[in-house]
Amino acid sequence: MRSLSRRNFMASTAAAAGAFAFPMPSIAQNAPLKVGLLTVKTGPLAAGGIHAEEGITAFLKDKDFTLSGRKIELIVADTGGNPAGAKNKAQELVERDHVDIVLGPFAAFELLATVDYLAQQKMPTLAFAGAEDVTQRKGTDYLTRTSYTSAQCLFPLADYVLNDMKLKRAITMGDDFAFGYEQVGGFQRVFEDGGGRVVKKLWPPLNTADYASYVAQISDCDVVCEVLAGSNPLKFTQQARSLGLSEPLVGGATVADDTIVGAFGDEAIGVINTNPYTLDLDTEANRRFIAAMRKNSGPDVRIGHYAACFYVDGQIIEAALATTGGKSDDPEMFTKAVRAVSLSDTPRGPISFDDHGNAVIDVFLRRVEKQGGKLVNHTLKTYHKVSQFGPSDPKWFLQQPVFSRDYPPLKS
Repeated sequence: MRSLSRRNFMASTAAAAGAFAFPMPSIAQNAPLKVGLLTVKTGPLAAGGIHAEEGITAFLKDKDFTLSGRKIELIVADTGGNPAGAKNKAQELVERDHVDIVLGPFAAFELLATVDYLAQQKMPTLAFAGAEDVTQRKGTDYLTRTSYTSAQCLFPLADYVLNDMKLKRAITMGDDFAFGYEQVGGFQRVFEDGGGRVVKKLWPPLNTADYASYVAQISDCDVVCEVLAGSNPLKFTQQARSLGLSEPLVGGATVADDTIVGAFGDEAIGVINTNPYTLDLDTEANRRFIAAMRKNSGPDVRIGHYAACFYVDGQIIEAALATTGGKSDDPEMFTKAVRAVSLSDTPRGPISFDDHGNAVIDVFLRRVEKQGGKLVNHTLKTYHKVSQFGPSDPKWFLQQPVFSRDYPPLKS
C-alpha cells in the first residue's frame, strides 16, 4: 500500500455557529485533532481530488494552524479513485493513524465502499461523494454529507429547462456508474413531474474516449442533459458539436465547473449548468476564499466547487469545535454538533443540515459565456435552500426506490 502524505496545519479560533451548546470539562489543548482526507490524486478523477485537498489546505493554513484551541494534523490518503483503494485507505486512517474525523471520499462508488466500515468504527465523517442513500434510507449516526447529493443540483436544472427554457423533450447522457444514475434520476423526476419527457437515456462508460456512437443516438429531442465527470464533459461537448449536434446542452455540477470551463473551446458557449458554488458570487466570504486559494496554491490555481466544498468543511469543523469547547472524543456528540451547524458566511452561501444529515444549500444556475477572450460561467439565477429531496415531500421521496440505471423508468 502507498504511504500516506502528511501535513500539519493549525487554524485560529472562531465564534460558534452551531445551534448545539455542550458543557465540556477542560481538555488537554496540546492534543492535535487528526483529520483524515480521503481523496483521489491519481487516475481520471485526480484533478477534482487535488482541488479538494487545496480547499481544505487553504482554510487550515489561513487559520494559522489552530481551530478552537486545537492543533490540526491533516493526513491525506490517495484512494486511487477505486472502491478497494478507498476501503484500504479508510482502514489505514482509522486503525493506523487514529484520526478523529474523516473528510471524503471523493467518488460515489468509494463512499459506498467505505460507509459501513466508517459507521462500524463510529468515525465522524464529513462525506463529499454524492451517493444518495447514505443520507436517505441508509443513513448512519456518524456521517454528515457537507457537499450535495448526486441529484441535488439536477432538481433546479430540470425546473429551469422546463420553465425558463420552455423545453419539453430531453435525452440524458450520464457516466455509467452511481453518480450518473442518480443525477439522471433527479433530473428526470422533476422534469417529468413538470410535464416534460425523457425520451432516451445513454450510458457511456467512465473511461469513454470516443462519443461518436452515442452522439449518433441523439435525435427527436430539444435538449441534451449531460451529467459527465472528470474530463468527459470536455470530450463529449467538443465531439458532439464537431459532429453537428445542435440541441442545447445542459448539465450538473461537474459539466462546466469553474475549474474546467477555461479548457473548453467555443463549442461550450451557451452550456447551462447548475453548481453548489460559483466563482462569480459577489460576497465577502467568497472573496476571502478566492484570496486564500491564490495565496496558498498560487495565483493561477483553478478554483471551483471541489475546493469550495472542502474549504467549507473547515468552517464546519471549526464551528462544531467551538460548540464542544474543542472536544471531539465522543463521536456521537461531535456528529450532533456538526449537524447543528448553520452558517451564512461561506463562499457557497448559506449552509445548514436536514434531519438526515445532508446539506441544505444554494444552487447556482449558470451559462457559459465568453468574456475578455476567456470562457467563464455567468450566474443567471440562484435557487435557495435546495434539499436532497428537491421539491418532493421527504416522506414520500424515501418510500420510492433509490435512483438507479433503470429507475425512474422511461415512459412508454
